[in-house]
Amino acid sequence: MAWAARAAAVVIAVVSPALVVAAVLIFAGLPAEWRLPVMVTPLSAAGVTFPAVGAFLIAHRPRLRLAWLMCAGGLGGAVYDFCQATMLASAARGDLALAGLLRFPAHVGWAVSGLLLEMLLPLYSPDGRLPSPRWRVVVLLGAASVVTETARQFVRSDPPAGGLLPAVIPNPLQVPALAPYTSTAGALAWTGILATLPLAALSLLLRFRRADPVGRRQIGWPLFAFAGYIAFMFVGIVAPELTWLSVVWAALIPVLMVFSVMRYRLYGIDTVISRTFVAAGLLAVVGGVYFGMATLSSLVVSGYDQVAGLASALLTGAFFQPLRRMLQRAVDRLLYGPVGDPRVLAERLVQEVRRGDPARALAPVIGVLREGLAVQGVAVEVTGGEPGRQVSVASTVSGRVGDSPREVPLVWHGERVGRLLVGPPTSRRFPAAHDERVLATLVPYAADVAHAVRLAADLQRSRERILAAREEERRRLRRDLHDGLGQTLSGMAMAVNMARIRLKTSPEAADGLLRELRSGMDAVTGDLRELVYGLRPPALDDLGLAAAVQALARPVDPEGPATAVSAEGDLADLPAAVEVAVYRIVQEALTNVRRHARATRVRVELRREPAALRLLIADDGVGLPPGRRSGVGLASMRERTAELGGICLISGEPGVGTTVEVMLPVPATGAPPRHEPSPPGTHVTFGAS
Repeated sequence: MAWAARAAAVVIAVVSPALVVAAVLIFAGLPAEWRLPVMVTPLSAAGVTFPAVGAFLIAHRPRLRLAWLMCAGGLGGAVYDFCQATMLASAARGDLALAGLLRFPAHVGWAVSGLLLEMLLPLYSPDGRLPSPRWRVVVLLGAASVVTETARQFVRSDPPAGGLLPAVIPNPLQVPALAPYTSTAGALAWTGILATLPLAALSLLLRFRRADPVGRRQIGWPLFAFAGYIAFMFVGIVAPELTWLSVVWAALIPVLMVFSVMRYRLYGIDTVISRTFVAAGLLAVVGGVYFGMATLSSLVVSGYDQVAGLASALLTGAFFQPLRRMLQRAVDRLLYGPVGDPRVLAERLVQEVRRGDPARALAPVIGVLREGLAVQGVAVEVTGGEPGRQVSVASTVSGRVGDSPREVPLVWHGERVGRLLVGPPTSRRFPAAHDERVLATLVPYAADVAHAVRLAADLQRSRERILAAREEERRRLRRDLHDGLGQTLSGMAMAVNMARIRLKTSPEAADGLLRELRSGMDAVTGDLRELVYGLRPPALDDLGLAAAVQALARPVDPEGPATAVSAEGDLADLPAAVEVAVYRIVQEALTNVRRHARATRVRVELRREPAALRLLIADDGVGLPPGRRSGVGLASMRERTAELGGICLISGEPGVGTTVEVMLPVPATGAPPRHEPSPPGTHVTFGAS
């Protein structure tokens, strides 16, 4: 039986468009006085497209009820067009009796097409069943209204002469006794028809609201199709010159139905509805505001048309962007529910992050992102390290991102802190426009969390380096004291014993041992000074920070760069750790300038602020080469600053020079000095001039 069904559908798909084409040709050959104002109607479009699309669906799914409704309804529209055209042609030839008989199949075709396509098709879309048994009342209302109108046309009396056509086409079945009631019956019938059409569309809307995301994607196509047709149909009733809109839209309805039945997972009606809704809302509201303000301005400032136009344009522009965002949020919530509004997702993300440990905050971030994007998996990778040598410091995966995920960079204040990997979509995939809105809203939050995770990792790594450096320094001191100073003191003790033994027997030999002992004591003093200098530069205690920096700036080479040092504020009560860090950073920076910069001038500035100490070292040398990699010196400056919770920035362009800018947190001026690292939270910045 399947082949018979397919054959019948093919016959209908061929006959129906042929009838419409024949009707158009007959209409074109009619005398001018017998032509109707509108020769092509939505039923004409339905007769061409609905049977063809219905036959296509039957070829793939022979038992699909919707396909048979489309074929039968389209054939009814074609019969209506053909019989109406032949009726007018017969009347134009003078055969009014045949024309009167052709009225009946024309009305039957109209009734079949209207009932099946405009009422039953939306009620039974997209699965071939009613939303619930209660909707049978709507089916009965539509059928009763269409049958009543058809019966009225069958028995109505002939209208008086002098109407739209040159002659009256007689009705062979007219019942004059029912003439007083036909107008009332027509009003009731059309009231029922015009009430059934929006109810049929409402059934789709209720299905849409109750469906899951996959069902919404499927129902969205017929909902969009029939809602648009009803809107254009009412527009044509109010403005007959716009009837062509409903004709064009009627031709597109079966194409949209194909998407609903077979390709709703591939093509997103969400994007079509979203953009149509937003565009229509913007057009209506912005147009109303513009013309309303233009009218009001013209009344208030009569005679100043340019001022009125400018005021209208400015007010319209001020409303445009907020209105677009409001409409977009509204349609997103309608289409996707709670996950459709990116602001709601952002609030959820913030709450999840607040409840969790910052070091483990990536898990709720990717959970919200995965739900909001409806994808199979999301991963976040946080990177750190030196520029050009980025390494992964943390990563979290939820689900499966696949072999070729989409990569979205996570940027925090212009600095890349990681990347977001988005996997393939799930069965309830959202359109690309929605995904872009979600990413645009949530990626900055994800970047903030990634930066916090990166800071936590950097802090832990800094603590580990500090502990390792402290233990290494203790090991070095122990080695220097034991192997160097300890051995020297042991040798001096032996020399003292030898001198005591030889003092009486050989005074000259004892004198030589004592001279060697004196030289050894000078060496011990030098070693002790080296050890003390390694712990804290003596110049800081002898001269103070400002004078110690000036001492570093003294030229080593007469042909070296001229160095200017300036100091502002009270530098006397700085913590010891800050003084040492500033001294070592200046020492390293000046060494780099003298060795590599080929500069003529260097500027060193120290400025004490209420809660910070700022250090600036700038030169006019060759600058930093493109794609540079930080060496030991630059890394040392960054580490010293990071240990104190400061910020260090180094930048430079070729031929312009290099700038090192450091900010270290310090106690407020007048507070007692602290000899411990300040709390974390400050940053080190390197800049170039």
